[in-house]
Amino acid sequence: MEPVPRPLYELDNDQLLDILPDIPLWVKCPDYERVDWLNKFVADMWPYLDKAICAQIRSATEPMFAEYVGKYQIEAIEFDNLSLGTIPPEIHGLKVCETNEKELVLEPAVRWAGNPNIVLTLKLLSFRITIQLVDLQIFMAPRITLKPLVPTFPCFATVAVSLLWKPDVDFGMSILGGDIMAIPGLYQFVQKTIKRQLASLYIWPQALEIPILDSATVAVKKPVGILHVKVGRAQKLLKKDILGTSDPYVKLNLSGERLPSKKTTIKKRNLNPEWNEKFKLIVKDPGSQVLQLQVFDWDKVGNHDRLGMQFVPLKFLTPYETKEFKLDLLKHTDSYDPQDKKQRGKIVVELMYAPFRADSGKLEGTQDGYSRKESGFDRTSDSEVFGGAGLLSVLIQGAEDVEGERHNNPFAVVFFRGETKRTKMIKRARDPLWNEEFHYMLEEPPLNEKIHIEVMSKRTGFSFRSKEHLGNVDINLTDVVHNGRINQKYHLIDSKNGVIHVAIKWVTA
Repeated sequence: MEPVPRPLYELDNDQLLDILPDIPLWVKCPDYERVDWLNKFVADMWPYLDKAICAQIRSATEPMFAEYVGKYQIEAIEFDNLSLGTIPPEIHGLKVCETNEKELVLEPAVRWAGNPNIVLTLKLLSFRITIQLVDLQIFMAPRITLKPLVPTFPCFATVAVSLLWKPDVDFGMSILGGDIMAIPGLYQFVQKTIKRQLASLYIWPQALEIPILDSATVAVKKPVGILHVKVGRAQKLLKKDILGTSDPYVKLNLSGERLPSKKTTIKKRNLNPEWNEKFKLIVKDPGSQVLQLQVFDWDKVGNHDRLGMQFVPLKFLTPYETKEFKLDLLKHTDSYDPQDKKQRGKIVVELMYAPFRADSGKLEGTQDGYSRKESGFDRTSDSEVFGGAGLLSVLIQGAEDVEGERHNNPFAVVFFRGETKRTKMIKRARDPLWNEEFHYMLEEPPLNEKIHIEVMSKRTGFSFRSKEHLGNVDINLTDVVHNGRINQKYHLIDSKNGVIHVAIKWVTA
């Protein structure tokens, strides 16, 4: 007999309270969206999803069952029937959460009153025991996070699933034709055990992570440490000038980097120069990166002649241990070239690799700046708590609602400690996405300092007023040092509605 629908105004208070738990979340909570289209998709796909999920369950449980076969007189454990039934789960609402991270967060409300046909057979001695799961009902609110978002299909690398609260799970279990859940006290015990186990594994912030893409294909290498280089001296360099001497200098850089090479000063008319100059290079992969050293002869006119080169793989370095290398200069990378018999001299360098500390983004003291000693309290200064050299990373992610009067080709300019760095220009865009990162190696933390960012627009053609100011912001770096990282959107000054998205990180070695 079909149920007779009745309007809500005909129901009394008790009847309304009875149906309240069954009202979809998209009715009760404005944050949740109605997703009939998604339920229709799941319903059409359910026969195929049923088979695929059951196949996964079989493959996952077979090795678990095999561990018990032969023990406790158990001869076999197998599924007689395994089907999730014909009734698919329903999504009673979906909320999409916005974050400042490169991720997409979905929070569906899932309810499933299914009719599964799951029968497990246990062969014990000469007995055959059947266990059947019946009347399964589940209500849960998972949080599904697609992260990180990457420019490789399907555009996310991992799916992380967690539960916002303990799920409601109700079912019956029949053994040898009898419902054991009818045993007094057993039903409540099983309910509490299931909820406790699920909570210990998957209640947020714990999550089940499912890899989608190979991490090697989507990994964006981030700075992991600093290479300290001291270019000491060179000996018996080649004579390249007419007067039988050379004007040497050294260029050094790490493989895999597009940054400009570091350079020493030029030592005029010297075949045995001494520099004793120190440099710092950002390391992203100490296992594969190589320090490239090239010695050139400076010429006032024309190209500079290369006197020799050498390489030092970073994998030969022990963290925090200074090591001196006395290297024979080569003509090129092929050190076994039989035609390269000429002695090109030597170069002496000192190297020390300092990886960033895992806890460098955390406070090394209490929030109020006091440290506890046996005799009481002792006031510590910010420089003592947060002291040390480190790397400041500034990621300009994008902007929103930036609009010029004459043209809209925005780019961002970063000003810090006398350095000016800029992003690429995005033509004809009010919501540009740059995703460009800039690095600053500092001798001390930037406490009580600010970084200034401007958003500009530039006309692509010739014009006397080619640039236009779209807004600016000053960001105090004290919070970055104290917290290790900030990721926020800032309203632009001198802009009507403009917003810029910036992530800043401070790490120490």
